[in-house]
Amino acid sequence: MIRILAFLAVVFALGLGFAWLADRPGEMLVTFNGYQYQVSLMVAAVAVVAVVAAVMIVWWLVKALWTSPYTISRYFRVRRRDRGYQALSTGMIAAGAGDGALARKKTKEAAKLIRSDQEPLIQLLDAQASLLEGDHEGAREKFETMLDDPEMRLLGLRGLYLEAERLGDRNAARHYAGRAAAVAPQLAWAAESTLEDLTERGDWDGALKLVDAQKSTRQIERDAANRRRVVLLTAKAQALIDSDANAARTAALEANRLRPDFAPAAVVAAKLLFRQNDVRKGSKILEAAWKAEPHPEIAELYTHARPGDAVLDRLNRAKKLQELKKNHAESSLAVARAALDAQEFSTARREAEAAIRIDRREGAYLLLADIEEAETADQGKVRQLLSKAVRAPRDPAWVADGVVSERWAPISPITGRLDAFEWRAPMERLGQLIDGHEDTPEAPVPAIAAPARPVQERAGTIEHTAETPGTATEEKTDDRAGEDHVTPITAAAFAQVPEDAEAVEPAQELTRLPDDPGVDPDDAADKSTRRFRLF
Repeated sequence: MIRILAFLAVVFALGLGFAWLADRPGEMLVTFNGYQYQVSLMVAAVAVVAVVAAVMIVWWLVKALWTSPYTISRYFRVRRRDRGYQALSTGMIAAGAGDGALARKKTKEAAKLIRSDQEPLIQLLDAQASLLEGDHEGAREKFETMLDDPEMRLLGLRGLYLEAERLGDRNAARHYAGRAAAVAPQLAWAAESTLEDLTERGDWDGALKLVDAQKSTRQIERDAANRRRVVLLTAKAQALIDSDANAARTAALEANRLRPDFAPAAVVAAKLLFRQNDVRKGSKILEAAWKAEPHPEIAELYTHARPGDAVLDRLNRAKKLQELKKNHAESSLAVARAALDAQEFSTARREAEAAIRIDRREGAYLLLADIEEAETADQGKVRQLLSKAVRAPRDPAWVADGVVSERWAPISPITGRLDAFEWRAPMERLGQLIDGHEDTPEAPVPAIAAPARPVQERAGTIEHTAETPGTATEEKTDDRAGEDHVTPITAAAFAQVPEDAEAVEPAQELTRLPDDPGVDPDDAADKSTRRFRLF
């Protein structure tokens, strides 16, 4: 656009100049070689312009003839390069599609038309073709040659990293990723692999620096970076809690400041504060975390903040937690545990049953069984509660990649992934699908009458009448209808059996469960006189 405007301005200026000359007539006299030439001023101006134009055209023709060899060679060179780039483009498409034969063919064609030092993509296509052909050793050699070229170094490290991952050599893979991350921390694959390596070795400071570099290059969002910093700072505090309490406290407090609702950070920060006799600040941290999301570790540490407290003081602290988060299962369970330690069984039982109503889970039934054992020692009720605990949904725990852990850990023990553990209920048992509603009332099931036992079966019972030392043999009869008494059979009884006695089929015995849960007190009033039930 600017050139068009400049051209129009020049034309307009020439037009004005010629118009100015036309309005002012005059003559021009030129004497050359004894002759005088007299022309008008307008003709002289046109002649001068024509001469200048002719000189320019002649100069252009001379220059074109002079540079014609270079122009011709450049034309063929550009055509050759275009053919090479076309072959390179086709080869890259073939490599992406998995056509190794076509990729190798186009690699050779592109290498003939374009020099590899001028176009690094030829080396990449050559390595990709080797991978498609199954020549992994040759591909690794090509990737290693790329390390000498600063422009291709990251590409070579990426290829060597993928080959090491394919071979399962995690140390080599992390070595190449670390070299790439040192040069370009914005590379996601290099940063993630290096971060896993640093966290696995426990280099929390190095991992924090890498996370800061990722945040500065905007590779990850601010919230994700803060989440990683919280996890790394909490892990650092846990690692230094016994060796360097001050550094551990600084890291734990920073993690708690970034995310007050993260239970592991709150627990380790409060634990360090309690060790330094700062009970008030540690309690405030635990209370804030409890308000956000109740956790059993928070309740345990909060109730035992002062080791010298009496059991009633611990119960009062548990009730304070309950006031902070009402109508929550963890609040009721915390009070129930503290009440059990204080031997206030009525309060413990009431809170445990309230926890079951809010969130039916395994731990609530186990706690209720402990209360029953401590208060009444009724083994039947204890077994019944234990059987319900087996069939109840499992308590929340720290779960990562299918692994259930009692304690939080910064990385997964399976994959090494950072921040893999989540506080949630593990996968339910298959039996829960069948026995998950034993507390709900069931429809009455019609009783099935048991068949009468044949008289011949009773007659076939062998009774031992001989007395053994320390025991007296007497026949006992049971007045209850439908029950038989079978005397145990000993070796002496077999000795008294006549040789011509007729063999009798053994009586069928009722199968007994390995662990009888006992009788539910709630079902005792509805007990029927029927002797056989389907369920």
